[in-house]
Amino acid sequence: MTARVGFLSRPISAVIFIIIAVLLDQAIKIAVENSLPLEQMVPVIPFLALYRTYNMGVAFSLLSGMEREFIIGMRLVIVAFVLWLWRRTPKDRPFAHLGYAMIIAGAIGNLIDGIIYGHVVDYILFHTATWSFAVFNLADSFISVGAGLVIVDELFGPKAAASVDEQK
Repeated sequence: MTARVGFLSRPISAVIFIIIAVLLDQAIKIAVENSLPLEQMVPVIPFLALYRTYNMGVAFSLLSGMEREFIIGMRLVIVAFVLWLWRRTPKDRPFAHLGYAMIIAGAIGNLIDGIIYGHVVDYILFHTATWSFAVFNLADSFISVGAGLVIVDELFGPKAAASVDEQK
């Protein structure tokens, strides 16, 4: 049986995907910076609003008291680690390759913000009358969905099926 090679397991395809995702993320952040008022909710639908704010740390404003250089360095280490994991992933794992590409794209998008602005531009807010989720951006979504795809691939991908066959 021939292994199916995923589109994003090819380096040029992955680089093109990442570039497009980062450009989209940065274009939206520029539009947000130029169009949305700072820290004022702009309702879109009853549970979704646009809300421009700045994240000085990492996910959910963790480490926001740390130096900018530390945060940027930490993001670079994370990108390097994810790239290392990605390179070790067999080519027949399309969900994992898509997931890693999304994680890298999101991390680069937020890394660019940190380098250029000294903070990450966030603008998406899910909320109800009594609850609200952390404000996030497209890059954060890429990272979260990408991590989910890697987990799904680990749980249900070819590697899991191969280990079942080996036990027979």
